[in-house]
Amino acid sequence: MKKLLPFLFLIVNIQFVTGQITTVIVKANFGIEADLRSNYYNFAPLAGVDDWFNNGDPGAGKFVIDTTGATAIVAAYTSDPATRTTSFSRSMKQPAYSVLNNKLLMDAVFKRDFHGDDSTVFASGSNKNGMTPAMWSCPIAQGVPDKNDILDAFTHVRRDGPTPTDSLWMFGGLSIENTTGNRYFDFELFQTDLVYNRSTQTFSGYGPDAGHTSWTFDAAGNIVTPGDIIFTEEFSSSSLTLVEARIWVNQSDLSITPTAFDWGGAFNGDGSGAVYGYANILPKTAGEFYTGIQNAADTWAGAFALVRADNSVVTDYLPGQFMEFSVNLTKLGIDPATYSSNACATPFKSVLIKTRASTSFTAELKDFIAPFRLFDYPQVNANAYLNYFCGTMPSTTIEVTNPLITSTYTWTTTDGNIVGSTTDSTVTVNAPGTYYVTQQMHSVCPSIAIDSVAIMFEPVCTVLNVSITKFNISSNGLEAAISWQVNNNELGANYVIEYSKDNRVFNKLVVIPANEKSGIADYSFRELLNSDEPAAIYYRIGVIGKNGVTKYSNTILFHPGKAATKNIPVIFPNPAQGETWMSLQSSEKTVVSIYLSDMSGRIIKILKIPVKKGNNLIQINELTKQTGGMYIVKVKGIDGETSQKLLLKK
Repeated sequence: MKKLLPFLFLIVNIQFVTGQITTVIVKANFGIEADLRSNYYNFAPLAGVDDWFNNGDPGAGKFVIDTTGATAIVAAYTSDPATRTTSFSRSMKQPAYSVLNNKLLMDAVFKRDFHGDDSTVFASGSNKNGMTPAMWSCPIAQGVPDKNDILDAFTHVRRDGPTPTDSLWMFGGLSIENTTGNRYFDFELFQTDLVYNRSTQTFSGYGPDAGHTSWTFDAAGNIVTPGDIIFTEEFSSSSLTLVEARIWVNQSDLSITPTAFDWGGAFNGDGSGAVYGYANILPKTAGEFYTGIQNAADTWAGAFALVRADNSVVTDYLPGQFMEFSVNLTKLGIDPATYSSNACATPFKSVLIKTRASTSFTAELKDFIAPFRLFDYPQVNANAYLNYFCGTMPSTTIEVTNPLITSTYTWTTTDGNIVGSTTDSTVTVNAPGTYYVTQQMHSVCPSIAIDSVAIMFEPVCTVLNVSITKFNISSNGLEAAISWQVNNNELGANYVIEYSKDNRVFNKLVVIPANEKSGIADYSFRELLNSDEPAAIYYRIGVIGKNGVTKYSNTILFHPGKAATKNIPVIFPNPAQGETWMSLQSSEKTVVSIYLSDMSGRIIKILKIPVKKGNNLIQINELTKQTGGMYIVKVKGIDGETSQKLLLKK
C-alpha cells in the first residue's frame, strides 16, 4: 500500500492544479482581472460588470465599496501629509442582502494599511501560521521588506444569484509595495471577532482551540460546526501560482472522510506534535474553484488613490502591484447553505490579511492589516416616541430606529393590539402591552434578532414621588446580594426585583411589600444563582406606589462570581425631540466626561460635568442643533465607561 501513496498524491495535485484559472474572467458578475473599475474589463469598457469602484465608465455594473469622503481624504494627503500614514476602512456601499444585477450582495470591506513606521507588523522571529494569535509578537513600529509591505486590501462576498442558496463567492484583492519576485500572503477568516490592540500590541477574541475555532464532524463526515479558514495565495513576478484552501481541525479528525470536501494531505499547527492545525482541503468535484491574476500594466488605483511605502501618493498601480483572486466557497464545500439548516448563516466573522516570507505555509509572518469584521449586520433596535400614557390611550407608533431596507421586520404581541400591518419597520398600536419585533435578512432566513417595547397606561395621571438610591449588588460566590435605599417610603406599596439576560426583556424575580417606615428605608434581598446562569445578568428595582403607579431604578449589570459593574446611565426620552436628560449614579463625588459623537465617530461635543455621590440628573441639549439621526453618548468617569445610542428626531 505504501508504494501507491506517491501516485495517489500525484492525482490529488493534478486535480488541485486544474482547479484554477489565471486569466481574466468574470465570476458572479464580478470582474477578476486585477482592475478596480466597474463597467470596465480587461483594459476596455464592458457595461454591466461589477467591481470595487467606478471611474466614470457608463453601464449597469455596480461598485461595492462606499466612497463617501474619498475626495476629502485624497485632498488631505496634500493639505495634511501626516494623514498619509494613517489607516482607514470603508464598508459596502449597498445594504447587506441587496440584490443587484441579479446577485445577492452580502458584505464588502476596503482597508488601507498604516504607512511609515507601521504599527501592524509581526516582529522578526518565529511568528507563523498555526500558532495561537495570543503568541504572535508585534512591535510598536518596525519596517518590513517591500515585497511583504501591504498597502491596501479588499474583501467581498456575494452569491451568484438572487437567493441565499445560490453559489457563494469570495473575492479578495491586495496591493503590495514590491512589484517583482514572488509574493506570499494569507486571507485568514475567523469564526470569532478577532481584535488587535495597537496600544498593547496584542490580539484578542480568538477561538478556544489553540487560538482558533475548529471544524467538527459527525461519524459520517457531515459538518457539525464550522471553524476558521485560511486561503493562502502565491504570485510570481508574472502570474498567480497557487491558491490553497485550509481549515482549522483537530488532527484526529483527519481520519474522518468528510462528505463536503476531500483532505489535501497537508496539516500544520504549532509544531510537529500539534493537536490542532490547518489542513488543506479540495472540492469533491473536478473543475475550477478559484481564479487569480495580477495587473499587467499601469492600472487605476481607485477612488482613494494609493499611498506608497515612501508616503508618496499616486493614482495608478505599477504593473504587478495589485493582485486579485476569487474562491467558490460552495464548490469547495464550506458554504453554510450546503451544510447548515440556516442558508443565511455567515461563513466567518472577521478577516486577518497577512504576508509571509516564503512559499512554506509555516514561513515567518511579516506584515498584516488589523482584523476587520464582515457580516456585522445592524440588529433591530425598536423605540416608541412615547411609551407611557395616562388618562387616555391614543394610537401611537413604534419604530425600528436602525432599519435595514433589505430586512423584513415582523411585529407581534400577546397582551396589546396592533392596528394595520405587522410587517414593516414601523407599527401602530392602540393598547398597552409588550410589542416584539423580529428581523429577517431574507424571507428564507430565520430571524437574526428580536427587540421589544413596552407601552404602559395608567387611567389616572399621578406622579410617584419615591426615588430609589444606593442600589447595589455584591457577590459572594454564586449568591447575588441586592440592596437599595428609598426616600418617601410611606408612598410605596411594593418593591419588585426584575432581572434580564439581554437588558431588553425583564422578568419578575420577587415582590417585597413596603415596610411601615416613613422617609428613608433600606431593603435587601439575596438570590442564590445556579452554576449554569449566564455570564451577565441585568437587575432593576421597581417601586409600585400606593396610587398604582410604577417607577423603575437604573439598571445594574451583574456578573455572577464577580463584583457588579457600574450602573448604566439612562437617557430619556429616547428617541429625543427637544430636551434630553441623563440619569446617572456615581459612587463618589467627581467629574464625568460625556462624549457626544455621530455614527461615523466624529465627536460633536465633550462635556465635563461635576456629579455628586448617588443619583444625578443631567440635562443634555448639545445635540438639539444637529440633524436628526442616531448618535453615540459615551460616559467616562470614576465608575468606568459606557456607550449607548440616542435617536434624535426632527
